[in-house]
Amino acid sequence: MIARRSFLHSLVGATTGAVLLPRDLLAHAEAVALDPYGRFGVRRGEPVRVRGRVTSGGRGLSHALVSDGLDVVRTDRDGAYELSSDRMRSHVFVSIPAGHDVPLNAPGTAAFYHALAPDARGEQRADFALRRAEVPDDRHATLFLADPQTEDAEEMGFLHAQTVPDVRATVARLGVPTIGISVGDIMFDNLELYPGYERAVAATSIPFFQVIGNHDLDFDATIDEASTATFCSRFGPRYYSFDRGAVHYVVLDDVLWHGTGYIGHLGAEQLAWLENDLAYIEAGRTVIVATHIPVEGTRYLREGSGNRPALGSAVTNREALYRLLEPYRAHIVTGHMHESEHLFANGVHENVIGAVCGAWWSGPICGDGTPNGYSIYEVDGDSVRWTYKATELPLDHQIRAYPAGADRRAPTEIVANVWDADSEWRVVWYEDGVRRGSMARRIGHDPLSMELHTGPELPPTRTWVDPYMTGHLYYAPVAATATEIVVEATDRFGRTYTARVPHESSPGGPRRNDPYR
Repeated sequence: MIARRSFLHSLVGATTGAVLLPRDLLAHAEAVALDPYGRFGVRRGEPVRVRGRVTSGGRGLSHALVSDGLDVVRTDRDGAYELSSDRMRSHVFVSIPAGHDVPLNAPGTAAFYHALAPDARGEQRADFALRRAEVPDDRHATLFLADPQTEDAEEMGFLHAQTVPDVRATVARLGVPTIGISVGDIMFDNLELYPGYERAVAATSIPFFQVIGNHDLDFDATIDEASTATFCSRFGPRYYSFDRGAVHYVVLDDVLWHGTGYIGHLGAEQLAWLENDLAYIEAGRTVIVATHIPVEGTRYLREGSGNRPALGSAVTNREALYRLLEPYRAHIVTGHMHESEHLFANGVHENVIGAVCGAWWSGPICGDGTPNGYSIYEVDGDSVRWTYKATELPLDHQIRAYPAGADRRAPTEIVANVWDADSEWRVVWYEDGVRRGSMARRIGHDPLSMELHTGPELPPTRTWVDPYMTGHLYYAPVAATATEIVVEATDRFGRTYTARVPHESSPGGPRRNDPYR
């Protein structure tokens, strides 16, 4: 702990002077307003004393964690706690312990917080009444839904008509306690649509936690804190934690608004809170972090756009997060990019997941060919396995196969897009029932994305969408005489999926009866 704490203290000093920010950001005139109130330093305001009690079934609950977004304290044997807070904090919240139901606001969003509102004496009482779950959560599931990103009533209708029934069916099939986490960009700038999202949450019948995204902000704000006012008024604090079974979940806000735009960054106050929060979590435990902007990602490498990610597509001070997560078996789930990727590096597994809205509700896929959908994380004890679920398609729909010539750069090779693949997947092909070998993984464009997204008039509703270079395409040369070609993919958990390669030269592939075409 001493080494990590010393590291964080040095980080705070550096970020206060904006040393860690890339020079090209500081070159812009608006950067002078980036930190007008010492945003990167841990600040203290007028003192506030917060006292309260955490109960479970009416009885005091010991060892529960309560925080004001900076300091974290643990309740005593009677469930009582006291926080020496200050008026710079916005909320007081409890980290919901394992084995307890998620308290809910009326629409079904998680209610684990109180707004910080001290009386004239600078004091506040904040109690948290929890209820022990009827079913143990050692086995549970978490659905991660990134980028619903509805802009108008029509797109909100898509969310209700397509995603909500699919989520309900998934929950019924899983048969274990399940929660949802919206991984940012819940809205597409139009924050008046939040009630429509809340109705969607209520219709799923599972509790939902929320992550803030860059399209969920109040854009008239001049500083970062003010940009989250609408979001926080509905969903509570920007960052927090909770436990389910043996897993510690952490939600972060990595969108830093500087008045005219945003960058991916974790402020020092948030990092200080995270260090305080993790101080209570035993080394070796599984920690799952949900945040909107990828911590790193590799699109910049696939696109050949430089030697580092763009400021708005990765966390600029990600080394700080990696350092804090070192003692744990850590997974980071992000969205933002409307594509799928698994990255195992820096001691963590980062999963950039496809978008609920695909390419902004313009069709059935994202720009890399990943179907519109969400990720399912299934937990058994401290073991975690994941699956990407395509909306309105079977769970075993994990491959889209294309005939030879679908990729014009590989006229004699079949192509398979295996969007949830990582380095441990094995992808092979069969010709007329005979296994021929492993397919070669290469970077390229998904043929269906090329068909739907290429050209100044495509897709019709979002003409600015283009195909993305992706790293989950697999290629193989096939004999011209083969009459049946099958692709088989086996994931890191031993599950096997198959797809037949169509004969026609058009990319084709599975299509939904959707309202976009």
